[in-house]
Formats: sequence, structure tokens, C-alpha cells
Amino acid sequence: MHIHVLGIGGTFMGGVAQLAMQMGQRVTGSDYAVYPPMSTQLSALGVDVMQGYDPSHLEPAPDLVIVGNALSRGNAAVEAVLDRGLKYTSGPQWLAETVLRDRWVVAVAGTHGKTTVSSLIAWILERAGLRPGFLIGGIPANFGVSARLGDRPFFVVEADEYDTAFFDKRSKFVHYRPRTAVLNNLEYDHADIFDDLQDIKRQFHHLVRTVPGNGRLIVNAADAHLREVLDMGCWSEVEFFADRARVPRQQEVETVWSVRGLRDDCGRFELLHRHGPAGVVEWPLLGRHNMANALAAVAAACHCGVPAATACDALASFRSVKRRLEYLGEFRGVRIYDDFAHHPTAIAETLAALRAHVGRARIVAVVEPRSNTMRMGKHRSALPAALSAADLTLLYRPADISWDVHGLACDTVEVHDSVDAMVDRILETAESGDHVVIMSNGKFDGLHQHLLSRLEPAMCG
Repeated sequence: MHIHVLGIGGTFMGGVAQLAMQMGQRVTGSDYAVYPPMSTQLSALGVDVMQGYDPSHLEPAPDLVIVGNALSRGNAAVEAVLDRGLKYTSGPQWLAETVLRDRWVVAVAGTHGKTTVSSLIAWILERAGLRPGFLIGGIPANFGVSARLGDRPFFVVEADEYDTAFFDKRSKFVHYRPRTAVLNNLEYDHADIFDDLQDIKRQFHHLVRTVPGNGRLIVNAADAHLREVLDMGCWSEVEFFADRARVPRQQEVETVWSVRGLRDDCGRFELLHRHGPAGVVEWPLLGRHNMANALAAVAAACHCGVPAATACDALASFRSVKRRLEYLGEFRGVRIYDDFAHHPTAIAETLAALRAHVGRARIVAVVEPRSNTMRMGKHRSALPAALSAADLTLLYRPADISWDVHGLACDTVEVHDSVDAMVDRILETAESGDHVVIMSNGKFDGLHQHLLSRLEPAMCG
């Protein structure tokens, strides 16, 4: 069977392509921009990736076209699919019908932490000898790939609330029908498709409706919005987890899983199950947000039958995910990191985690406001506080952004209109002992490569 994937460069659609290849299908794809790490994975698999969306890519006609949610009516390839009467479906629908049927699905939803928690659960199940399948919106370092079929029954999927396709405006996660569902957090995002927070809560409740009565919801007790979703109706067992330091006293609920940090940067902590010790974890990840992510992952793995002690042991060997405060190297004493943060909360958590780890050392944040919500200016008022842990922020102003980024400039925030100018400024200002963290959910117009290519000769000079 020949499957052609439109939008194959996205992490989800690239994962779909990998699963189809593992099932023995012939896979081709089209996209405008395919960049690492997905381009590297697809190239290694031998997938023929075509540039752009020329209708000729659909000749000879494939047996099935899987359409990514970034494509809409008016796209030349989409119009060709419809005009020629080709068989087509969405990525989530294909996944549900072809891969997830008769599997124990573990779905991880939330505004933040989906990729990390999904990767953690997959690794815990792997270490327990269960060899799960998974589709994750990033590349867990322990596996080196973002998707695999694995063995039955378990399949871990990152459950995104973004819409499914131009012909199916439901959230992706309503297709997955999980037996174990993690609700990690809920904030306003995706302003291009959701009018307000209530819209997103409604979609999360659609997910809650799909969990069977003998399934389980693993819910962050520190998030009042998630409790409001449950108040809309819940028919499954619920287990709450929480970093209790983040639960307001007036909102306390009974938590089955909790955590206690044993080091300021949260690289060592203790997990508690019903107030009794479940295990102590020491690992390379940083920050209170990752400590809570670990808690959610252990709770979900235990629902799959993994003992808590086994789960805690697995965390110690977890090697994080590509582009999640990923250490790129040290050049003349300057340490460089890459991070996917693009929402103010994620930016703030990343910088707080790094600050707790490096103490008073200087942090330079290099930020691209790339997401649709950021480009629309919905989070601009929250950005200054999110960046406060950095000593200096270099903020990129894309040419097509719809608001005055220069209005955020101050003593600690500089706004730059070109990547080359930002690279020059980093090289000019960075000194030995500094920590430079690049934050974007895209390729940042090649800033990473430009910076590293200029740092390496300097290192050897």
C-alpha cells in the first residue's frame, strides 16, 4: 500500500509516517520545511520527502493520503486530493483505526509537558520489560525515534488538543480512546482556533467522555481549570497527583501521588504514594515542572501494572527529550542550551529551573515568539514576568508578527529584527561562565546552526 503524507515534517505526522513504514507500507510525503530532528529520522528511514505541495507529488495516485492539520482549503495538494477523488484521512483517525484499536492506550494531554510525560511513561514501561508502542511529539533520547509500533498491549500517545484536520475540527485527542489518560495542566493557548479558555475546557471534557468506566484519569491537583473540567462530568476513576507546594490551600484535594524536592534544582526528589514513601529519584532533569511530570508518569505507569519502585528506578536512567533544555555544548566557558519553550509559562519554568541549577551565574535567554498565539500577541503582557529570571533576553521580532515586539524592550530585554544580529550580539556579550538558552518551537531561521558554526572556530582559535 502506498501512503502519501501531506505535512510530513511535523513531529506528529512524521511519527505517523514512521509507524506506517514499520507496518510495511510504502510512504512518501510533502512539506515546505522539514528540519532536524524530524528530517534526520525520515532520511534514515528512506522516506521520499518532496519539497512543497505540488499536485504532481500525487502521481501516480497513492492508495491513501494522510492530511496534516496545518493544511487547509486552497492548498494545491489538498485541492488535488479533492478534485481527483483520492482516498484521504487525518493522522489521528489513521492512528486510531490502524494502530490503536485493541491496544491499552495511555494518552497524555495538557498545555505543557505532554512530550516529556509521554516519553517518561514509555521509558518506564520499557524498563519494566513491556516494550510499549508510542507516538511522541519529540525524540526521547532513550529511544532515538519519536514513534514505534512496539508490542501489545500498551501504546503511549502524546494527546494534543489542537484540531485534527481541515475537514475535522475536533481536537486530535478525541480519536484515541485511552484507558489511562493524564491531564497534566490546562492554560489558554492556540488562539488561532480557540476563542477562549472555555473552548479548550470543552475539548478536554470531550476527552474525559471517551475514557471508559474501568479506565483512570491521572489529574494534576494543582490546576483549578482541570478540576473545572471534571466538574462538567466524570465517569472514570480519578487519581490526583500534585507538587503540594503549588496547590493553593483553599483548593486542596486528596492527592494519591505527591512529591518532595530534596535539592533546589529538583534534580533529586522523593515520591510519595498516599503519604508513604514510593521512592527517591536522582536524575539529570531540572525544575519543579519536571518533578511534577515525573509524578504524573509514575502514576500512569502504575495503572499499567508497573510497581512504583520499578518506575522510580527507571527515572534515574531517563535521558530527557531533544530540545527540552538540551545541552548543546560548552564553548570557551559559555554553555549553550536548546529548548522548545514558546508559551510564557513554559519559558518561565525553563528559566526558573536553569536559575536554580546555576545559582547566580549569568543567563542569556534567546527567544523567538513563533507560535500562532504568540504571533497574535495574546501572551505579550505575560512575557516580561516570564523572562524575569534571565539577566539578559534577546527577543526576535519576526517580519510577519502582528504586534509591537519593540514595546517590550527595556534594560534586560533587547529586540532584534534579524537572526544574524542576534548571533552577533550573543558572541559580543557572552562571557565564560554564562548560560545561553535558545527558546523556540521551530527552527528559529537557522539561529542554532549559525551560532554553533561561529562558536566552533572561535573555540579552536
